[in-house]
Amino acid sequence: MRILGLDFGAKTIGVAVSDEKNRLALGLETLRREREENLKANVHRIGDIIKEYNIGKVVLGYPMNMDGTISERCEKTVLFKERLERTFKRTEFDLQDERLTSVQAEKAMKEAGVRKEKIDFCIDEQAAILILQTYLDKINTKNEE
Repeated sequence: MRILGLDFGAKTIGVAVSDEKNRLALGLETLRREREENLKANVHRIGDIIKEYNIGKVVLGYPMNMDGTISERCEKTVLFKERLERTFKRTEFDLQDERLTSVQAEKAMKEAGVRKEKIDFCIDEQAAILILQTYLDKINTKNEE
């Protein structure tokens, strides 16, 4: 089963999926959110992705403050995770520290010569890739030991 990575933001949700061997994170899409409190369409789309890609686990970025304390966005991420857990009972969910992933994603795209408009459009998908790749590297290192 594959693993899904999500970068849950106020306006968008970046989405990445692992390859079939759970070694590599691949960008999938960015989900737009009309209103922060209305997640129905986003949850439905995530369900479609879970089915289409045979997802066994979903990893959400956990945006802690730089000093390791819990941010307001962390609390909203946990609430979103709990909603997903109630909706998709057969899927496992986990959190992954995501400090600086958006900064890393933006820097990498700038260095690659990506235009600002394109960066703004796909920054959350790139952050989801980094979140998921960090998680995959962590679990693969544990499996190799």
